[in-house]
Amino acid sequence: MSDLQEIIELSDQITKNSDLLINKIAEMSYNAANAGGVSPFIFGLTVFVLACFVGYFVVWRVTPALHTPLMAVTNAISGIIIVGAIIALGSAKSFSLISIISFLAIVIASINIFGGFLVTWRMLQMFKK
Repeated sequence: MSDLQEIIELSDQITKNSDLLINKIAEMSYNAANAGGVSPFIFGLTVFVLACFVGYFVVWRVTPALHTPLMAVTNAISGIIIVGAIIALGSAKSFSLISIISFLAIVIASINIFGGFLVTWRMLQMFKK
């Protein structure tokens, strides 16, 4: 009989410990979900700065034979940027930071595309002579 009583007490203790463990796990998962982490602004700024460095080195270290394909790819990327910025500008509910950044993206990408077409036109004029 004492063995049965001891087993019952141990099972009660295991049940209490499992309840405490479940509560601790829930608390730890809540704390992990709400941990500081990386700010989205800092993450975006880091990606932007790294993209600037990579772009600089890609453009200035490319061989002259690859300038035309590089310009074509740059114009294609600028076209995609313009489409994305127009979509973002259209979805902005009011005048906000998103609308300002979208407008600047449209202007800068348009300048890039226009410059690419101008350089291509000048290169084609060199072949006509």
